[in-house]
Amino acid sequence: MLGSRCDGGGCEVTKPVLMRLLVAAVIACGANWVGAQSSCDGDCPPPRPRPGPVIPGHSDSGNGPVVGVISVLAAITLVAVWNYCNPPPTPPPPQPAPGSYPPNGVPPTHVQLPGVSPGGGPGGGGGGTIVQNPALRSTCYLPPPGVTSFENDRILLDIPAAVSAQPQVLDQIAARHGMTRLQTSFIRLTGRTLHLWRIDNGTPAPQMIFNVCTTEPQTLIARAQPSFLFALTQDQQQEPVNSAQYAPQKLKLPEAHRLASGNKVLVAVIDSEVDANHPDLAGAITASFEASADDERPHSHGTGMAGAIAAHRTMLGSAPRVGLLTVRAFSSTANSAQGTTFNILRGLDWAADQGARVVNMSFAGPSDPALHDALVKANKKGMVLIAAAGNAGPNSPPLYPGADPNVIAVTATDSRDALFPGANRGNYIAVAAPGVDVFAPAPEGTYQLTTGTSVAAAEVSGVAALLIERNPALTPAAVRKILMDTAFHLGPKGRNRDFGTGLVNALDAVNAAKPK
Repeated sequence: MLGSRCDGGGCEVTKPVLMRLLVAAVIACGANWVGAQSSCDGDCPPPRPRPGPVIPGHSDSGNGPVVGVISVLAAITLVAVWNYCNPPPTPPPPQPAPGSYPPNGVPPTHVQLPGVSPGGGPGGGGGGTIVQNPALRSTCYLPPPGVTSFENDRILLDIPAAVSAQPQVLDQIAARHGMTRLQTSFIRLTGRTLHLWRIDNGTPAPQMIFNVCTTEPQTLIARAQPSFLFALTQDQQQEPVNSAQYAPQKLKLPEAHRLASGNKVLVAVIDSEVDANHPDLAGAITASFEASADDERPHSHGTGMAGAIAAHRTMLGSAPRVGLLTVRAFSSTANSAQGTTFNILRGLDWAADQGARVVNMSFAGPSDPALHDALVKANKKGMVLIAAAGNAGPNSPPLYPGADPNVIAVTATDSRDALFPGANRGNYIAVAAPGVDVFAPAPEGTYQLTTGTSVAAAEVSGVAALLIERNPALTPAAVRKILMDTAFHLGPKGRNRDFGTGLVNALDAVNAAKPK
């Protein structure tokens, strides 16, 4: 259309053009009236009176109807043209509510972790998944559906080393997204530089991960994920009353210690603060690492796990002559303690640098891609990784790191070899060990009765140290096989979802580890 802007099937009539059309219509109407008057040459007949009353001051003319009709038609035409060429603007699409996943038209999907079987461990059986949104690149991870155990005001970003060395670039990223960079750590196990960022503008962590991954190129942000939270897996802790220590007899530790006691084997304990001054741990701690920055007093969980492995005075640990590498990655809150992805990774990386042959992880939480990568590398490095199966009960999905295929998952039994009712079930469980009312050290030189899969895992970590002392050439896979092959079957014959292959037998395992 003349004087309009058209693009495809639509056009836009501008205000100046509309005014020109309106003026043209008025001029046309006036010209028509003048022309009609001048054509009479003075011989025009008198106008015919219009029916109806005469309006004072109003002169009528025979051309009045013509002018009115033309004016009305012009106005209707202009309105129609304006409405056709200038449709009302399309309302913007609805924006996601704070904390919701962006409405990209495709729901989040479950994506299998590399190297993780459908069962989250050998044998299959559900779990082992993380969440990826199809709108994100493959290295950006969102929390699994229903999982809330992550820090909602923090995220972890893996930034290439060349970018990490440029503070001004990191400051620009922070400014664009309303974040503050809290900590940076190079994880030698994985070769990645991890940055822990605090979200300052109130955006929930999943939304911030989406924002970062859809606006920043992969050359700046290689990976992004939540800062997951892990909980120590101990259900009950109380002061003992004339308690007897039954675990050593169940595991046949006194007999096994005639052959090996863990001498010169380094065992890392990633946990809460350990009481290094406890009499039962005197001389056992070789080195310590503070992955958590908080200044805290010794905690009952970390002290109990260290004692279950290395106690050697009032009580008997499963490997009384090992060297403990204690890692404080869990910060206490009231009577519980939580650890984050960042702190656990730093602790595991430090333990690898110190030469740890066994790593005890008596905690549980969601599947974590960054932790999985580190566990893969630690396993390849020859580190035996042992973790609690979890205390979330028989209906819980697999918990991690126990369900990771690179880890030996341990469940708990009582003094009558019955399964601890609160233990997780699953095909990823390898073996069982005593974990109900177990006698263990506590802070300030005291002792406790403790229950859960945590202490069971710690006992098995000590047994693994006995095997390595007996045969230092054993690989993590060989240690797993020996523990499972020599275990005393509980419940149905063979491996099952409750007990794994059964109760660990330290004596038979040490004998089986003897070099041929």
